Amino acid sequence: MSNSVKTDDVIFNFFKQICDEKDEHKCVELGNKWINAMETNLLNMEANLDEQDKIKHKEDIQNNRNHLNNLKGKSSSEWKEYATKCMVEIMENKV
Repeated sequence: MSNSVKTDDVIFNFFKQICDEKDEHKCVELGNKWINAMETNLLNMEANLDEQDKIKHKEDIQNNRNHLNNLKGKSSSEWKEYATKCMVEIMENKV
């Protein structure tokens, strides 16, 4: 049995934390931390691409940026709805 932590489990637990948070301000704060982490990941991934791959993945990168920008300013109830959808998607894609 492997003791390694699976990325999907970490993400699922983070979204569960958003759903379980009773304090609306803390819920939004968690959502904003998600945006910041994903923006950092996107920047790091893009920085590691060579020019040909940057061109190849330009549209995907922009779509991800747009998605993150659309998450900004969400209320706690909107974050909980989004987090629930993400958790369902993770569960549906588990092997």
